[in-house]
Amino acid sequence: MPPIWRGRPPADPRLPFYSESPMLWSLFWIFTRVALFSWGGGPASLALMQRETTAAGWVSPAEFADAVAIGNALPGPIAPQVSAYIGYKIAGGWGAVAAVAGTVLPTTLLMLAMVVYFFGIKDSPSIQAMLRAVRPVVIGLLLWTAYDMARVVFAAEKLGWRQALAAGWDKLLFAGGALALLTFTRVNPALVILAAGALGFFLYR
Repeated sequence: MPPIWRGRPPADPRLPFYSESPMLWSLFWIFTRVALFSWGGGPASLALMQRETTAAGWVSPAEFADAVAIGNALPGPIAPQVSAYIGYKIAGGWGAVAAVAGTVLPTTLLMLAMVVYFFGIKDSPSIQAMLRAVRPVVIGLLLWTAYDMARVVFAAEKLGWRQALAAGWDKLLFAGGALALLTFTRVNPALVILAAGALGFFLYR
């Protein structure tokens, strides 16, 4: 039997707090699983979140990229923002609440429990050895997320990378410009997103 969420339509926009209890539990559980198996903070969790939610049929890779872009334009951590977007699409307002709760609640409770003990063991050679191995993996997860989103944005699967980059030279300029600004200046990432949106409004309308 396929998962209960596969093939379900998005939430009816006329019912902002539409819900269905099994769906709410599914949203809560999936985002709890993403949160519990993500290391390195919100951005690092995006790789696993994308894999889980696209495999479930909740969003397409392009929709996930849109959710990340919208979340980056807003203040606050990215993971709850993306989970709210997906939760609302699937089950309305209560879906957004369930998804954000799954993202935030379990890890917050774990952190509160761990913080009592962590300061006593943080300098332990075993703990330091574990962290030393985990940190490079977080970089790998972030690079994989960037690659997977680039594959969607440039339509590389359909065109092949060489043709996709040639056809999407304007997107390449936007990406390179954003990278340069964020690397060499202290500009707020939200301003970069908003500026790109404003340029897109005039260039592509």
